[in-house]
Amino acid sequence: MTYKNAVLDDLDVQEGLKTINEKFGDFCTRVAGEAWGLPLIDQKTKALITIAVDIVNQDQVGPGSPFAAHVHMALKQGATVAEIEELLLFMCVYGGFNKVAGCFGALNEILSSQTQANS
Repeated sequence: MTYKNAVLDDLDVQEGLKTINEKFGDFCTRVAGEAWGLPLIDQKTKALITIAVDIVNQDQVGPGSPFAAHVHMALKQGATVAEIEELLLFMCVYGGFNKVAGCFGALNEILSSQTQANS
């Protein structure tokens, strides 16, 4: 399911943010929701951009992993696994091969757990 605003329209995202901390979740929802509401870049592209930022920031592991949340968000916005994998390959050049290697590992875990949940 794609959303007009991948933050403000997705209650699962909002609840996930609140599990980190209630005030943090509310703050992120308001601020990120405004950024995701800007009109010129579509939601799928914004989700792919956030994955690229996670790669360079090395935010792909641990509880509350932004990388996992952004992969799920990108998939909800119509990105394919192949597009995400291509983005990771592209980011090897600009973000670094070693950073992307960890992201491929995390992506495999995310997709595996998603497949198990859907079974």
